[in-house]
Amino acid sequence: MSKWDAWIGREQRSADRLDKGLAARWLATFMLDDPSRPLPPPFHPEPTGTQSGWKGGGSGRLGIPKLLPQGIHLALCTPDAPTASLGEDGHPARDDSEGSFLPPVPMPRRMWASSAIKFVSPIPLGASIARTSRVLSVDAKSGGSGELVFVNIGHETSANGTLAVSETQTLVFREAAPADAPLSPPKLSEGTFDPSEWDAHRELTPDPRLLFRYSALTFNSHRIHYDAPYAEAQERYRGLVVHGPLTASLLLQLAARELGENKLRSFSFRGASPAVADEPLHLVMRRSEDGYEMGAFAADGRQVTKAKAST
Repeated sequence: MSKWDAWIGREQRSADRLDKGLAARWLATFMLDDPSRPLPPPFHPEPTGTQSGWKGGGSGRLGIPKLLPQGIHLALCTPDAPTASLGEDGHPARDDSEGSFLPPVPMPRRMWASSAIKFVSPIPLGASIARTSRVLSVDAKSGGSGELVFVNIGHETSANGTLAVSETQTLVFREAAPADAPLSPPKLSEGTFDPSEWDAHRELTPDPRLLFRYSALTFNSHRIHYDAPYAEAQERYRGLVVHGPLTASLLLQLAARELGENKLRSFSFRGASPAVADEPLHLVMRRSEDGYEMGAFAADGRQVTKAKAST
């Protein structure tokens, strides 16, 4: 028996609509609304291999597509906790009441560790969205970095009554970082990332503008993405942290560039180390025995995200 067993099986239901406004903001955030438009520095992709650019429409001259790109579900049914109920880190506070979806794990640091996603059907513009989220497991573990608690959450997202996306999300809660802990990740070394062993490559530099827009799209108020003094002093990051699902969204766009829109049937990703704003990020993809291996790397070759996909 675990003291968190009472939370296993708890459900949360939410509803949304994929309207033109949200679709336009998603496309504009990632420069998918008009591939011919110059990108403002420093958020400027420098693709190698095939020509970059989204072949569908968008919110600019090309119009919003009837079927939105994979990854749009991350901006649907977002948390709606009142500002007064947010914790010090910006996440909704947790307690031991029956209304608290997540258990009140007494560890202040929270991160999105991984996700395993199955794409069942594309999400059309204007769709009515329903999501059921369920706590699948709560596991306490000890690791080299101290005590950890992993919470697995299953999300079933439907569009117009049809299942569209099935996802298992893993959150990890960690103890507070010592005030004198080394900043993470380490400063960039003199090494360089070599993309020659990959089939597809895109380089870009996520900056605070992109992080802010992604936080707004997903209603994510975790302060490590916009409050640099907090990120450094309280959670001991070297700078603003690029969201894990933001990196995943960029990898999904790389897959769409190479394979076409809405072609993936599965996609999973796991954070390996933090990506920091205003530093180059390399997105890569290559064939593997069971589909595609994907990843994100810092400029010095440090791996940020591990991912795989299948069609």
